[in-house]
Amino acid sequence: MTHCEVAIIDYGMGNLRSVANAFASFDCSINVTQNPEDLYQASHIVLPGVGAFGDGMENLEVRGWIEVLEQEIREKGKPFLGICLGMQLLATIGTEYGLHQGLNWIPGKVNRLEVHDDSIRVPHIGWNDVNFVKKDCLYQNLSESQVFYFVHSYVFHVEDEGVISGLTAYGSDFVASLEKDNIYATQFHPEKSQNAGIEVLKNFVKLT
Repeated sequence: MTHCEVAIIDYGMGNLRSVANAFASFDCSINVTQNPEDLYQASHIVLPGVGAFGDGMENLEVRGWIEVLEQEIREKGKPFLGICLGMQLLATIGTEYGLHQGLNWIPGKVNRLEVHDDSIRVPHIGWNDVNFVKKDCLYQNLSESQVFYFVHSYVFHVEDEGVISGLTAYGSDFVASLEKDNIYATQFHPEKSQNAGIEVLKNFVKLT
C-alpha cells in the first residue's frame, strides 16, 4: 500500500479518536486537525461527525473549512470519506430542527428515518446488513453484503440513485453509503464495525 497522509477533520462534532485509531493499522500518517490549512498536505481527507445537521454546517463555516474543502476535494479531486453526519452534510438540505443548507456536493435531502412499525426504534443504534450496490471501491474483498454499526436518526434521500453504493433495511430502505467520483461516504461507522469496517477504510486509503 502506498504511504498516505490522512487528515481527519475536527470541527467539534464528536470524539474522533476511534476514527484515528482505526486508520493506525495502515501505512498512513494521521493528522486529527482543527486547522483547515492542513488539508493542503493531505492525500486523503475524512469528515466524521455525530450530532445535528445545522450544528455541523455552522461549525464547518465558522471554523473556515468549507472553502478549503471545496478546493481540495472538488477542484483537486483528493479522495474524501464522509462518515455518519459527515455523509449527511454532503446533501443540499437537512431538515433536523429546521431547514439548513448543506454542502450540496450530492443533491438530495436529509430527513428523519421513517419506520412503519412501532416496535422499530429511532434512533437506529446497532448492527445491520448493508447490501452492496457497487463493489469496486470501498467494498472490495467483501461479500455481497456485510454487517456494520449504525447510530443515527436521519437518512440521506439522494436525487440520483446512481451514486448509491450500499442500502440498508431498517423500518424502510435507506442509503447506507454513497460514491460519486472521488467522494465516498457511509452512514454507518466503519471505525466501529470491526473487520469489515477496517476493510472499508483500507480500501479508502488505497484510492488515489
